[in-house]
Amino acid sequence: MQQANPARGEVAAMIGGREARLCVTLGALAALEGHFGVSGFAALAERLKALGPGDLAFVLGVLLVDDMPVDKASLNEAMAAVTAAFAAMTA
Repeated sequence: MQQANPARGEVAAMIGGREARLCVTLGALAALEGHFGVSGFAALAERLKALGPGDLAFVLGVLLVDDMPVDKASLNEAMAAVTAAFAAMTA
């Protein structure tokens, strides 16, 4: 497995006991807009503030660079991974 490349905005996170890479890409943002039925960064940011479990699993799946099942992630792992990915985007 490749290591996360911070220069590309990737972060490493533990998912189901395995290290995974996540990255907020333009394609991921577009997929999230479509999934949530919103348009624009402000609307997407507002929608991301109120995620349910299914929403969180979808966001995690979109941000994963590595092919791994999101159903192996605990709630804490998923929240930490998604938070870290978005934090890296703004760093």
